[in-house]
Amino acid sequence: MGFRMGIVGLPNVGKSTLFNALTRTAAAQAANFPFCTIEPNVGEVSVPDARLEKLAGIAGSKQIIPTRMTFVDIAGLVRGASKGEGLGNQFLANIRECDAIAHVLRCFEDGDITHVEGRIDPVADAETIETELMLADLESVERRLAALAKKLRGGDQEVQDQDRLLRAAQAALAEGRPARSLKIAEDDRRQWRMLQLLTAKPVLYVCNVEEACAAEGNSQSDRVAEMAAKQGAASVVISARIEEELAQLPEDEAVMFLEEMGLHEAGLDRLIKAGYALLGLQTYFTVGPKEARAWTITKGTLAPQAAGVIHGDFEKGFIRAETVAYDDYIAGNGEAGAKEAGKFRVEGKTYEVKDGDVLHFLFNG
Repeated sequence: MGFRMGIVGLPNVGKSTLFNALTRTAAAQAANFPFCTIEPNVGEVSVPDARLEKLAGIAGSKQIIPTRMTFVDIAGLVRGASKGEGLGNQFLANIRECDAIAHVLRCFEDGDITHVEGRIDPVADAETIETELMLADLESVERRLAALAKKLRGGDQEVQDQDRLLRAAQAALAEGRPARSLKIAEDDRRQWRMLQLLTAKPVLYVCNVEEACAAEGNSQSDRVAEMAAKQGAASVVISARIEEELAQLPEDEAVMFLEEMGLHEAGLDRLIKAGYALLGLQTYFTVGPKEARAWTITKGTLAPQAAGVIHGDFEKGFIRAETVAYDDYIAGNGEAGAKEAGKFRVEGKTYEVKDGDVLHFLFNG
């Protein structure tokens, strides 16, 4: 089950530097000029989860396989992107394919790195990009409404639902509000997702600060946090420069480096965790002598669909799920101990998988 987060922002805010560190590669060229990233760079990263190693230690697993997230480095948007300025249309299409947006904002002063707008104001930068995405959405909505006009006469319920949702989005966008500001009924969620509106995607603001402010942030990142709170969005503070240095260090040296900088964990780990939370994701585990593995699902996923993440046949032939909660597995020092303590459960098709469940699926092959 793949989850994609697009990294967006104005040119020269540190997107490619962050992406390079994030994916531990130099695949994205970080350069001091706009549009140095012409094609979106894609990288997969492990989602940090200390629970996995503990489970593997108890089970004597030979291999540890964490769950993963995909990050897409999308070239810098500029004012007018919705009308094709810069490389606008191409990049808007790339954003459309992502599940969420990590919006990198420049919260540092550096005379050697130009700013495309000639000033440092992360809140204004966020508004510039949001405006371009809203304009692109508005244009898309108006095109679709025009295309639906004739079909409406047929009385098809799905067409009517599409029209209703598009008109709700149009009204919000016309008022200068992103599509994600609308409350969508549960019955409409599938249709709503199919509209693929750019501003319907959840946003995580990434404040790129100078090295000295990596632990606590600065006045600019504080402004961003305030803006995010008003929107019901999330924000994280990161120094892309520090993350770039960390990416080059062996693990033991990286830990020492973090301690010297007064940081408890890498900013990238915070970013990945925040992205995971933003998308409403959680993890369950399969554990055995061969491997201990983490699997990503959305919150509220039922057991058969969780099984389907491993293989479609598991979902089709689902019989039951044997499960132990993570804390019970650790307390019992494994499945046998959890059974003795009465913590081993057998669940059916209506079981809603919980974060940290250790599962074993039985199915008709």
